[in-house]
Amino acid sequence: MPQPERCLVTGGAGFIGSRLCEELLAAGHRVHALDNLSTGSVSNLEAVREQPHFTFEKGDILDAAAVDRAVAEADRVFHLAAAVGVRLIMERPVDTILTNVRGTENVLAAACRTGVPVLAASTSEVYGKLGGGGTVAAERLAEDSDCGIGPTSRRRWAYACSKALDEFLGLAYFDERKLPVTLVRFFNTVGPRQTGQYGMVIPNFVDRALRGEPIEVHGSGRQRRCFAHVDDAVRAVLLLADCPEAAGQVVNVGNDEEVTIDELASRVVARTGSTSRIVYIPYEQVYPSGFEDMERRRPDLGKLERLVGWRPRRTLDEILDDIIRARRGLAT
Repeated sequence: MPQPERCLVTGGAGFIGSRLCEELLAAGHRVHALDNLSTGSVSNLEAVREQPHFTFEKGDILDAAAVDRAVAEADRVFHLAAAVGVRLIMERPVDTILTNVRGTENVLAAACRTGVPVLAASTSEVYGKLGGGGTVAAERLAEDSDCGIGPTSRRRWAYACSKALDEFLGLAYFDERKLPVTLVRFFNTVGPRQTGQYGMVIPNFVDRALRGEPIEVHGSGRQRRCFAHVDDAVRAVLLLADCPEAAGQVVNVGNDEEVTIDELASRVVARTGSTSRIVYIPYEQVYPSGFEDMERRRPDLGKLERLVGWRPRRTLDEILDDIIRARRGLAT
């Protein structure tokens, strides 16, 4: 994106979308953010609301006419709007499926009418229950790894299926209709603006630690995860948007530094200086019937590195310290 462009960011008031808006504006682009504020917040846009090259519209990607109007004015689309968070998925499965599938269909159809490039957000949830095998190579999930999505009778997998369908649809638009589409598979992106309202683990742990409340680890705590700082993720998105070879590709974006959830809780307690206890809660006491979890999810970042030379810059401890600073500020 060497020349200034008009950029549409769906989900632009979310914690990833708002950071993307800031970086696009800093690079000299015009930005129009479209968000229905179901999980995003206008407070995330405080740094850019008064900038002359920024506009915000409260609108829904399920509104095809609103999407058409917004896309028609854009040179490039960053499609980040989605239903997010495990708790939201378990509690509102209909909204999850419709938002992710019909909303993405509206965005891609509108972009196809004008031919504007689209970078669309997907998720590591599409890997389902897969967590890697015994060899070093198999321990990392690559873009072409098989999916292990669970049964349709368990609503836990509705989100994974809806985002997998988004990927199929995006690749179909690229193959059949020659629309430049890049699909970014985010692995647990975290940052200061992320809310714990919908089950996001790190803000929940940090908030409880700062209040001295028990930190609730769901399940055994031996589940292993990787967490990427939102600034690293946005940097990857911008590099991929500038990479013609990324069109028609699915690309993992994340961090490959692993941690178990109980170790994560211990690190949060230590880095906050908290007196909080760590308690273990069975899944059935937290989520509706049908919830399932996976033991491990670690990305293979080889394709991203080959395409744009990207590696994560923030370690997990640096990520935690950044989030703790931000949450302390909110608590004062």
